[in-house]
Amino acid sequence: MSSAITSSVPVTPQPEAARPKAPARSRAWLQGLRAWAVGWLLAWVVPLLLLGLWALSSHHEWIALQVLPSPQQVWATLVDLTRSGELLDNLQISAVRVLYGFGIGASVGLALGVGLGLSRSFNAYVFPLFKAISQVPVIGWLPLLMLLVGIDEALKFLLIAKAALVPVAVNTCQGIQGVANAHVEVAKVFRFTRWQLLTKVVFPAATAQIWNGLRYGFTHAWLALVVVELLASSEGIGFMIVYGRQLFQLDIVLAAVVVVGVLGYLIDKLLGAAESHLLRWRKPGL
Repeated sequence: MSSAITSSVPVTPQPEAARPKAPARSRAWLQGLRAWAVGWLLAWVVPLLLLGLWALSSHHEWIALQVLPSPQQVWATLVDLTRSGELLDNLQISAVRVLYGFGIGASVGLALGVGLGLSRSFNAYVFPLFKAISQVPVIGWLPLLMLLVGIDEALKFLLIAKAALVPVAVNTCQGIQGVANAHVEVAKVFRFTRWQLLTKVVFPAATAQIWNGLRYGFTHAWLALVVVELLASSEGIGFMIVYGRQLFQLDIVLAAVVVVGVLGYLIDKLLGAAESHLLRWRKPGL
């Protein structure tokens, strides 16, 4: 009897073990890596074509080698300048100048941008004069500042600071003024103090624009550094360009130009990566 009852009880079939599937995060990571690799390869197409055209031109001497040295000669000069320490010494001098100048310009630009963005009366009084001054290029201030402070390091710091100040101030002002009114209204509902409104609503919402200003400010400071060293310096990476031109050693000129371009590109990429890390809390598309 018991065996009959036991045999009549239906046996539920056990489901087969599901095969492990790759997590969605791994697939997304692989897709991102593939997209990055494709973008990186595409970014090298035009530079490699130009390099090949340059090498072909120097090989067939379409342009005289005294005017356009070959890539091999420029590379050899770059290696020699690095081994002798001349390149690193000049880069160190230029780095100190751009860091000091950018630090001054960014500090003043942040303070000025905050004042322009928060105070309508301050904006009404100061912005027209600031706009007029910002329209004058860096090189336009060179003769006046040479008379006021001479041609020492103070001149270079001030010109680099001016170049960095304008984009930092403008972007900071626009970032603060661009904060959504809905965010401010919510803060008022929660009865935030003015300090809480600034630190928890206004500045976090404007962080992306402010950082963008700092990024462009450093780019402008780097460009201004080269211009200043071209015109009023006896040291630095910009002076190496002038020195090579005076001696008609264009391999030195091109080597210094390559260094300036590569360093500027790497600095911009580094600042972009820092921006992505600092603002990783933002949702995509916001």
